[in-house]
Amino acid sequence: MNFTDLKLSATIVDHLPANLTAATEIQGLAIPEVLAGRDLLALAQTGSGKTYAFGLPLLQTIINDAVESREVKALVLVPTRELALQVAEALKLVSASTEITVLCGGVDKAEQLKELEQGPQLIVATPGRLLDLLRQQQLSLKSVKQLVLDEADRLMEMGFWPDIERILEFVPAKRQTLLFSATLAPELNDKALKLLHNPKKIAAQAVNSVVADINESLYIVNKGDKARALIALIKQHKWSQVLVFINGRDDADKLAKRLVKADINAMALHGDKEHQQRQQTLEAFKACELQVLVTTDLLSRGIHIDALPVVINIDLPSSAPVYVHRIGRTARAGDNGIAISLVCHGEADNLKAIQLLTGRELELEALGGFEVTDQPSSGERKRAPRDKKANRRSQNKRSAKDFAAKRTKFPAK
Repeated sequence: MNFTDLKLSATIVDHLPANLTAATEIQGLAIPEVLAGRDLLALAQTGSGKTYAFGLPLLQTIINDAVESREVKALVLVPTRELALQVAEALKLVSASTEITVLCGGVDKAEQLKELEQGPQLIVATPGRLLDLLRQQQLSLKSVKQLVLDEADRLMEMGFWPDIERILEFVPAKRQTLLFSATLAPELNDKALKLLHNPKKIAAQAVNSVVADINESLYIVNKGDKARALIALIKQHKWSQVLVFINGRDDADKLAKRLVKADINAMALHGDKEHQQRQQTLEAFKACELQVLVTTDLLSRGIHIDALPVVINIDLPSSAPVYVHRIGRTARAGDNGIAISLVCHGEADNLKAIQLLTGRELELEALGGFEVTDQPSSGERKRAPRDKKANRRSQNKRSAKDFAAKRTKFPAK
């Protein structure tokens, strides 16, 4: 389907990137509904073109608004500053006539206040910084007509929902609300229905599914061999770019240093890094100046990296939906991709949760050169349960002996 078939204005279609020749499935489903003014609950895999699915009709509504005013007419809420910057950048490419401002933490508030003085019509924000500005009455959302919650499941997972509910107190009740998510847990579904008025539900894929163009491999390795296995895979395949997911921030730094020692061009990126450092590292990776980027789940959502060939989980995430989002960094917008997970016996429960969520059998393979010597947990106690009363009796006896010993050592004068 062509974008011109979606009743988008020539002003917007003419400014679309040259490589966008046809609308994706989610864009074809969502754009007509948004232009019709309906509330929307949209399920789409990460990398399916969600930003333009809600962004293009938002921009067209703002451009066509007969009232020329420098007031915020559309608000997009996202879970991370990286995603906020990416969404704003994509929308600015399409509409130079719409003033767009990004509001997120980690950035000098004074600079953001200067941008607000320019009268933006569209704001892309993370909940924390936006709520802070609203409480200080440094921003008004009284003219907002369209509200978007992008990566809604991630907003909930990161604990932003209470902030979102407070932000809604500053937004007119009469508005169009669009909720986009890659997964839909029952709790999110219940909360979403409270925000939306008679919404149209659309889905560009089965709920919690994985993109078909991703070639998945899961290798069983010893926990202590994971770093060596990662290095061996990178050197063997000579991939131009590899995005590596790990669960801990400190572990990300340690792994990046180990990769550098192995003569692999690598850096770590996580929430403890300064905003400027994070941006520079991400831009270097996007520009292919960096071969391996080791990151936490900071980059598991929404971040687009052109033609990223490989994603590797050195740790399986404890949250099954996060696995779907992580490997969704590759095979975006119709490209093919590879997703590899290095799994140890201690992650058996995480693997079962992923299999249950996605409804697929994920076979564990042996990795050449890495013999597995770790033994799976039997699930049984190593020691028999103790008699709690006997424990208390023993503790009482020890306490009495200790007291007597102290009295002997320090006689009363």
